[in-house]
Amino acid sequence: MKFDTPLIPGKLVKRYKRFLADVALTDGTIVTAHTTNTGSMLGLVEAGSSVWLSESDNPKRKLKYTWEIGAAGKTPVGVNTAVPNKLVFEEISASNVPHLTGYTTIKREVKYGQNSRIDIFLQAEDKADCYVEIKSVTLSRSPSVAEFPDAVSARGTKHLQELGDMVEEGHRAVMFYLAQRGDCTLFVPAKDIDSVYADALKIAMARGVEVIAYGCDVTPEGIHLDKPLELGI
Repeated sequence: MKFDTPLIPGKLVKRYKRFLADVALTDGTIVTAHTTNTGSMLGLVEAGSSVWLSESDNPKRKLKYTWEIGAAGKTPVGVNTAVPNKLVFEEISASNVPHLTGYTTIKREVKYGQNSRIDIFLQAEDKADCYVEIKSVTLSRSPSVAEFPDAVSARGTKHLQELGDMVEEGHRAVMFYLAQRGDCTLFVPAKDIDSVYADALKIAMARGVEVIAYGCDVTPEGIHLDKPLELGI
């Protein structure tokens, strides 16, 4: 997935009120950028760390900048939580995800469960309907290990329960973790951050929910699907 316009580099001043971040551009100007990520962004909010912003030309937007990429040390990390759904949709459509090929219909944001929307819904005449939930992964506290979540996620636990319900109704359900970083080879649930979620993931897998995880190649030009990650669940 390529960015629509060149990203603007800067240095993080601070993140605050969950959805806001002040950034110092290379010319010294301080701008406020929108942050779509509702998690803690642990490891990515150190003052002075490198960031890259996109700029919108929509005059109706209150904030014209969006925080797209942060940095964990020298590793660029995609932080925009809207990116994974778009990226995975593109990759499935292009038959680049071996686990999810052979479907003739692919849709986004389809209603299911209890007042929820599934990220991607797949259909084919000779296959069970497939429900794909996508989670954006940014956290890595140990070398080569991607972790989710980075904060307590009651909503994420609910999604796991609903995916299990879909399996029991005769459908296929897939939990897709997308690590928006290229320095990881293993995915694990962050049990010390949210033990309820970690337990719910094991229960979901026991009910038949499939789990896959991928890393990404992240640059200021774009974010692209990389290799599958091993699972440590």
